Amino acid sequence: MTESRYAAKPWLELLSDAQKGAISPAGSLVHALRRAVAKTPDSDFLAYFDGRLTYRDVDELSDSVAGHLAARGLQRGDRVAVLLQNSPHFVLAVLGAWKAGAVVVPVNPMYKSGEVSHVLRDGEVAALICSDRAWESYLRETAADSPVRIVLTGCELDFQTRDDARVLTFERLPQAPDADDLVTVARAGNKAPEDRDPDPCDIALISYTSGTSGTPKGATNTHGNIMYNAERQRTGLGLPERPVYFALAPLFHITGMVCQFGACLNSAGTLVLAYRFEAGVVLDAFAEHRPHYTVGPSTAFMALAAHPSVTRDHFSSFRVISSGGAPLPPALVEKFRAGFGPYIRNGYGLTECTAPCASVPPGLEAPVDPVSGTLAVGLPGPDTVVRIVDDNGDEVPFGEQGEIVVRGPQVVPGYWRRPDATAETFPGAELRTGDIGFMDERGWLYVVDRKKDMINASGFKVWPREVEDVLYTHPAVREAAVVGVPDGYRGETVKAYISLRPDADTDPDALASYCKERLAAYKYPRQVEILPDLPKTASGKILRRELRSRTQGN
Repeated sequence: MTESRYAAKPWLELLSDAQKGAISPAGSLVHALRRAVAKTPDSDFLAYFDGRLTYRDVDELSDSVAGHLAARGLQRGDRVAVLLQNSPHFVLAVLGAWKAGAVVVPVNPMYKSGEVSHVLRDGEVAALICSDRAWESYLRETAADSPVRIVLTGCELDFQTRDDARVLTFERLPQAPDADDLVTVARAGNKAPEDRDPDPCDIALISYTSGTSGTPKGATNTHGNIMYNAERQRTGLGLPERPVYFALAPLFHITGMVCQFGACLNSAGTLVLAYRFEAGVVLDAFAEHRPHYTVGPSTAFMALAAHPSVTRDHFSSFRVISSGGAPLPPALVEKFRAGFGPYIRNGYGLTECTAPCASVPPGLEAPVDPVSGTLAVGLPGPDTVVRIVDDNGDEVPFGEQGEIVVRGPQVVPGYWRRPDATAETFPGAELRTGDIGFMDERGWLYVVDRKKDMINASGFKVWPREVEDVLYTHPAVREAAVVGVPDGYRGETVKAYISLRPDADTDPDALASYCKERLAAYKYPRQVEILPDLPKTASGKILRRELRSRTQGN
């Protein structure tokens, strides 16, 4: 395997001393919690509406959760599924499970019964921690046909009294007779079991991929994987001592887990939680808590920018704002900076590399490729090697497109009990991402699109991202997604789905003509459909596969 071009790491010349300095991640986030308790026990760790929990509080409450799980028979290495939104319950459940020596399986609360059932069975999950509403509405029946034998439920009205009706739209249910109450367990004063501290090589998470190409697989993120990226965040972002993080991304997603929860805990900072994304609630939290850092998908920043009450002051406290999980159009970066001040820093990562493997560091701005108009996703870290290879696995020159492959301390060892998929995706411990991109001679990485999303129109390759980036420059466009649809003459043709900004006035023909003026004839969308909103994952990534299904269904 030739690594002459990329192993030289040209990006190191662009990193600051702090960003490329050697680090020594210590232990796990459980150990980071203990260090924070020893250093600053009474500072706020979690802020949830008007509620606060200090580092000492979280340590004691999660100890009690761990003791309860162990007393119920949970063994070291057992799996604990956590199906919760961004609330203190999630943090207590995860830390409690880790203190009990367990592996956490984060589950998207938007999953339906069949999706959850697959995770519970495939992960051989022994314990489930979820909301009381989810348990009563569908999880009791789902868990009955699974290995789950321990259930804890919680109501996210706990740990606060504000009861913001914009997001906390539910009522507390009577405690289920077949489940234990998470908050009661946390306040019971149980002692965490001894000799179950996780080692860096132990699996911390089984993070199920979104299943864009087949049945979801569980990536085995180790405690060492998490701590490496959490430490790189701490040393590289340049945030103040005891920084304030706002959890814009959901914590069950690898971005939220590592870049918000993990990085904040590793920095002994304050993590602000607001249950789930609602633009008005988020803006109010920005004004109240004055956060220094957040990370979220581009779609979240679009929604914040479109809110009628948004002002520049809402963003004045931020030192760094990052975007990840969904493509970041260059037009959005400039519109956001012009309107509100901050420069949104692009980033790139996958579940299989425990969130980021490249990002735009503070002090630099991402270039835009002059040929394609693609915004660079960032620079790899000092311990990471990102290469671009062809279909045979051979390196291509700088500037040429190929598959992005990643090697580094954040790359997971493989998939949970899937040796064939592990061998295919991680040959030689190097992650084959399935993303098409290129790197320039300075080390800036550009992501063109997913291999499987490429459109073949009369033999010409069309990458949806390039068309979407043009659409985002149109003043009426709020969200855009481009897919290939069957065409009797061209084989496939380009179709764009659009949602509009508030009070925007345009039509499909005008949008198609706008693209036709700016793109090659085979690239512009022959079909444009305007929808109120585009379907998205809970992490904010637009679901092209649902749009393709919609077209096929028609």
